Amino acid sequence: MEIPPPRENEGPTSYADRLGRWYSSLVSEDHKRSFGQYLTPPAVAQFLAGLFQHKDGLVRVLDPGAGSGILTCALAEYLVSSGKSPTRIEVRAYENDPELAAVLTHSLDYLRDRLWGKGIAFESSVITEDFILAHSDVMCEVFGKNAKLFKRRQIPRDFDVVVCNPPYFKIPRSDPRAKAANAVIHGQPNIYALFMAVSASMLKPGGQLIFITPRSYTSGPYFRLFRERFLAKMRPESVHVFESRTDAFKRDEILQENIILKAERHDAWAETTNRDYISVSSSQGAGDLRESKKEKIRADLILDMSSRDKVLFVPTTHRQLDAMEIVRSWSGSLRKLGLEISTGPVVPFRAVTLLEVEGSVPESHAPLIWMQHVRAMSVQWPIATNRKPQFVRLTEAAMKLLVPNRHYVLLRRFSAKEEERRLVAAPYIKNRLASPWLGLENHLNYIHRPGGELTEEEVWGLSVLYCSSMLDSFFRTLNGNTQVSATELRAMPLPERELIIEIGRIAREGSHPLESVDTLVEAVFRRRTQAIKRHGSRHGQGVLLDVLQDAASGGKN
Repeated sequence: MEIPPPRENEGPTSYADRLGRWYSSLVSEDHKRSFGQYLTPPAVAQFLAGLFQHKDGLVRVLDPGAGSGILTCALAEYLVSSGKSPTRIEVRAYENDPELAAVLTHSLDYLRDRLWGKGIAFESSVITEDFILAHSDVMCEVFGKNAKLFKRRQIPRDFDVVVCNPPYFKIPRSDPRAKAANAVIHGQPNIYALFMAVSASMLKPGGQLIFITPRSYTSGPYFRLFRERFLAKMRPESVHVFESRTDAFKRDEILQENIILKAERHDAWAETTNRDYISVSSSQGAGDLRESKKEKIRADLILDMSSRDKVLFVPTTHRQLDAMEIVRSWSGSLRKLGLEISTGPVVPFRAVTLLEVEGSVPESHAPLIWMQHVRAMSVQWPIATNRKPQFVRLTEAAMKLLVPNRHYVLLRRFSAKEEERRLVAAPYIKNRLASPWLGLENHLNYIHRPGGELTEEEVWGLSVLYCSSMLDSFFRTLNGNTQVSATELRAMPLPERELIIEIGRIAREGSHPLESVDTLVEAVFRRRTQAIKRHGSRHGQGVLLDVLQDAASGGKN
């Protein structure tokens, strides 16, 4: 493989990018997926580099997923241009694709020559090993496993900065990396989280970690214990959100909502009482990074280290901050309301012999409600243009998959990328469909009361709340996926039952419930907050009905 030489006066970052694109054009998509090779665009690499705060002297850099070397090159060029050039840079770079490692060596050699001409000493070592397995003893220490099972490596753990765009792929449970991590990551772990955990342990106190990854680790049950271990030693300093799922890695067609995290190694930092600030910024993609919107937000508002889940909220707008303040003041939840949320029990490919395109309800069939039947504040069944089976044949086997025809709140488990809102909910009122049983497809969640039944007002009130911009804005601060999990909804705060019932009563009596959702919800909670501030919580509760009636009339009372 003859590697292209640098062009005259070509910058090291540009050269590393050109070599990365050249190598990517030579290998198959399967090859890139198997190694998780999604190379960093120059604008993103330069943005990551600019987050590093350094002092004069020696800078020791760890690049655990180096690829063609673009992050290391961007970091070195940033150091040179910042006016505080170090006297020496030492880099340890890992790339387990041998041919790409050869490309990486060319990039770093060129970087060395350019730095030498500016009076900066540069030393690099390229390691063609799997980064996680090369530091398996570190991983076992991080995850509480027996490190004696693995060979201990005498590798320094005093890096000033780790900069990384790690591979993104799930590893099977049989993989030794997954076995070492199963104490803190449930199910099939994504390898990027292992990169973050091991890298954090290789920093010196005060060392900085700068990673671009999917956003999935910031919330949800699968990464809860990971967050607990990782955030115990890494203090977040800034978070950048790419709001578009396609723009950050457009040339590799990555459909992920990515974030850039910068954190500093401070063991036991959360035990201090100071109120640090975290910088939160956002852009659509790589093209508008220089125009990023940035806010300084008090750290305890977006990361409560005393909580069980330790969710890292990422509000990128004032609207989302306002929604966080209101929603997190609520003391209720589904569990406190005596409610449960479950996933639709009908998995089509497992029940194919029971599902039919035509049927007779209620004589021989039950309705099968799919995600496509659920729209904001309405359930539409059947849909004439829907080619999927919309009926479940009533057999003994089918009865195990059906639910009684009762009041439910139906929520889509997934939202399309182009949809305006992530949360889509609808009230299902008992006997809306003339059948004693209902089939709910697996891409739906449904809220119900175990051992009892929701009231109509509760169904309407909850549906209004879940369809509102307020709850949607709050949900976006903790979830960057199109998937809406039952676990996250179970953990979301809700207002007290009386307020839900009153909202539901007004919505049910209105002629256009969907059109009035935001007007009703925002007016209710903002005026309620004002009333409580003026009269105290007890009197504020006492004026609740007046506030609701005023909201229902459009604030004209």
